Amino acid sequence: MANNIKVAIADDHKIFRSGVINTLTPYENISVIFEADDGVHLLQLMETQQPDVILMDLKMPNMDGIEATKRVREKYTHVKVIVLTMYEDDNFIVHLIENGANAYLLKNAEPGEIYEAICTSHEKGFYFNENVNLALLKKVMVKNKQHFKPTFKNEIQFTDREMEVLKLICNECTTQEISEKIFLSPRTVEGLRQKLLEKTGAKNIVGLVIYAFRNGFME
Repeated sequence: MANNIKVAIADDHKIFRSGVINTLTPYENISVIFEADDGVHLLQLMETQQPDVILMDLKMPNMDGIEATKRVREKYTHVKVIVLTMYEDDNFIVHLIENGANAYLLKNAEPGEIYEAICTSHEKGFYFNENVNLALLKKVMVKNKQHFKPTFKNEIQFTDREMEVLKLICNECTTQEISEKIFLSPRTVEGLRQKLLEKTGAKNIVGLVIYAFRNGFME
């Protein structure tokens, strides 16, 4: 796992924030650099110190987690956002992921899963929980397929290399892992990934994964 991952927590309940900090204390590669009471406070603190990953509650005063996630994504594209909430609603999950969240966990998640989500999001760009996030995401995508026309053949033409990189991204491979698997330099892989973002209009890696599922490129 990556070393020295800087984490911020945005939640209006101090007791919950303290609980999360205690949960993460045993992990030596994680350091919580600050806590925020709401989205406004979070953005103020981020002007002087930048976390690698934010654990974001949805329901907060002044600025909620949905708006805060959008603001973070607009200004700090490298920062990963993990939504940590009590809301288990399909619409919340899809909306947050499509608008830049890198993971979506329920507050009753096991400590080990929170740690895994932090590390995986930081290293690979996204984390989909097997039992909640990915299951609900697939369910919504399948439901939407009757209203969503695949654009692969008609509108977007991918090269074989681009298609290969897209599938490896969906299989949670890092840039370095993709580089080793298809014998290209990391810089070339990054270039192909940027090309995929431009062609699909996706905002980030999560958007590419959603695009692949929606168009039936991944099961």
